[in-house]
Amino acid sequence: MIDLCGVRLRNPLVLASGIWGSCAGTLVRVGRAGAGAVTAKSCSLEPRSGHPNPTVLDWGGGLINAVGLANPGADAQAEMLRTARAGLAPQGVPLIASVFGHTRHEFVEAVRRIVSADPDLIELNISCPNVEAEFGRPFALDAMAAAGVTEAVRAVYAGPLLVKLSPNAPDIASVARAVAAAGASGITAVNTLGPGMVIDVRARRPILSNRVGGISGPAMLPVAVRCVYDIAAAVDLPILGTGGVTTGEDALQMIMAGATAVGIGSALYREGPAAFGRILHELETLMQGEGYASLDAVRGCAHG
Repeated sequence: MIDLCGVRLRNPLVLASGIWGSCAGTLVRVGRAGAGAVTAKSCSLEPRSGHPNPTVLDWGGGLINAVGLANPGADAQAEMLRTARAGLAPQGVPLIASVFGHTRHEFVEAVRRIVSADPDLIELNISCPNVEAEFGRPFALDAMAAAGVTEAVRAVYAGPLLVKLSPNAPDIASVARAVAAAGASGITAVNTLGPGMVIDVRARRPILSNRVGGISGPAMLPVAVRCVYDIAAAVDLPILGTGGVTTGEDALQMIMAGATAVGIGSALYREGPAAFGRILHELETLMQGEGYASLDAVRGCAHG
């Protein structure tokens, strides 16, 4: 069993926030497929339509996406989460709600509404543009801004709180220390990398309708592992290591870097929920082959 911010998981693999968390049916389906916990897609206070297609591209080394944070808004999301929780509870699979906002007020009000669905944990996705800052700089790039959001949410929510950081932060350890001091229960590390761009050489223009998008998948694994390593060295909090994990060996890298649990996202694009069973089997086989008695025995061991 894994303890993530006081919530018990049957295994360390967690559905990362994304398209598979858009509706109750897919969340329950992923739970049945073997996930230790599931994270819903991030929602905002008000509904967002997102960007027009194409929004996601498999470019070979991973995915590039600019979905635009499309979601039905916090009230509708809370209804969906209640339905998902009813289907997940008999399986013993915890539910993580994810929220974002462009101001601290939006974060606080979205959390107030999501709490009514009684999720097991709440994740603050602070990597979106911050309209309270000059040039809309994301909260996750500034330690003081990140701490401000965390502290504001803590004032209205006492439960387990994950804060999702960005690999684009110049000093991710300082951001982790700031949100830890402001009341975070744990860290999700990390969101997508970039933005990046892929150009159609025949059409002579960017493929995504938004032109640029976040990079995920295998190409960003080394960056995500380094971020987890830096955060684990900086704070004594549980870490949900996310970014590019597609194999059991990838998952073990995250755990050796200091992750408590491991998020799975892009792997589902190519394989669907079956990715959870395969990755877990590979992880268990690798642990046995190397003679590791438990994940606790190797967690953070890369720090020497």
